[in-house]
Amino acid sequence: MTIGIGLLGLGTVGAGVAGILATPEGRHPLVAELALRRVAVRDLSRPRPLDLDPALLTTDAEAVVDDPAVDLVVEVMGGLEPARSLILRAIAAGKPVVTANKAVIARYGDEIAAAAAARGVYVLIEAAVGGGIPIIEPLKQSLGSNRIQRVSGIINGTTNYILSRMASEGAAYGDVLADAQRLGYAEADPAADVEGGDAADKIAILAGLAYGGAIERAQIPTEGIHRLEARDVDYADQLGFAVKLLAVAQHVGTATDGTAELDVSVNPTLVPRDHPLAGVHGVNNAILVEGDPVGRVMFYGPGAGAGPTASAVVADILNIAGIRAATAGSSAEGTPQLDPLLAASRWRPCRLAAAGATVKRNYVRLQTSDEAGVIGKIGSCFGAEAISIRSIVQFEGQEGQAEIVVLTHEVPEDRFRAALAAIAALKEVKAIAASLRTL
Repeated sequence: MTIGIGLLGLGTVGAGVAGILATPEGRHPLVAELALRRVAVRDLSRPRPLDLDPALLTTDAEAVVDDPAVDLVVEVMGGLEPARSLILRAIAAGKPVVTANKAVIARYGDEIAAAAAARGVYVLIEAAVGGGIPIIEPLKQSLGSNRIQRVSGIINGTTNYILSRMASEGAAYGDVLADAQRLGYAEADPAADVEGGDAADKIAILAGLAYGGAIERAQIPTEGIHRLEARDVDYADQLGFAVKLLAVAQHVGTATDGTAELDVSVNPTLVPRDHPLAGVHGVNNAILVEGDPVGRVMFYGPGAGAGPTASAVVADILNIAGIRAATAGSSAEGTPQLDPLLAASRWRPCRLAAAGATVKRNYVRLQTSDEAGVIGKIGSCFGAEAISIRSIVQFEGQEGQAEIVVLTHEVPEDRFRAALAAIAALKEVKAIAASLRTL
């Protein structure tokens, strides 16, 4: 039973999908039953790496969705619009959708899921997080019997490449970013990556799957690596840590009405050298899931690129093709019933916990005058907020100044901020030069 595929976008990922569909030999037999019917592109005159029939190409994306020969729509064009509208148009036409669009799902996932449930079609999103790493389906299905306690991950390859080189070479952030752009690991405008927005989109999706309810993407506290200094990476290494941009979603409590309260954030984080995520280097991604009773499970692999992402897209297509093959000949009328696990239906409300209720370990670098008693005064400020100090180390500064690095044990965020305000008011403290998270 041939399934007609409509492809929205023929960029890096779209070309990868088309390449898989054109070469079914040696793949799962269902791949041979997938036929590319129409492809939406921006420019018909642009050279293509694939030998596609020109009759398949069009600049009219709506025509791809509406084509009666298209049974399933694949959206890999990116951006918010027209991607969102095209996904909803496909759903309204009763056509399942596979998308790699993390930005759309992070912001409009509930709207899209509700429309899909009402129409009885699947919208699958494996390629939206982690490229070729299978993480979406495990969270929806394989780990469904667990109480998920924490999901933490390195889910942006650009920033991990930059941080890996800063650590191994002692290079400055700006120099490594420029190299990453020349090598194609970073965009000409790298803001979405280096300022943490890309990772925040992805952790919003993972949090919704892990905890059963959507959270507001715009409310996720997000800090990137664009202000990170090489000296903090060096100091972290001397103290036994690697610095990674971590996206974290953690269950911190349940309200009386049953709402799950979550701590979700993106931050540069000191990771102990013996932690599984500390050894993830270069453009690779890794996602660590901690649950009861499974314990720790880590998913690791290439987080972007044509091959890995296209692999995830086609895996979703095959999921839908398999369901279609299994239910062929059914004469049931009305709205088709969806598998609640595969469709990732919401099962409880979720919200972000108040900032004061979240608990973190912290790294702080202070620039101070180099004189007796400074460390004692800093310690007193932390003590006044009942903050336990894990370690406090003085590094050599310049021109009569010292650099003091403090690592704290777990502390509520509001008390930590109060202590920092008191420290900043000390006359001996010239600047709070850095404040990072610590696992």
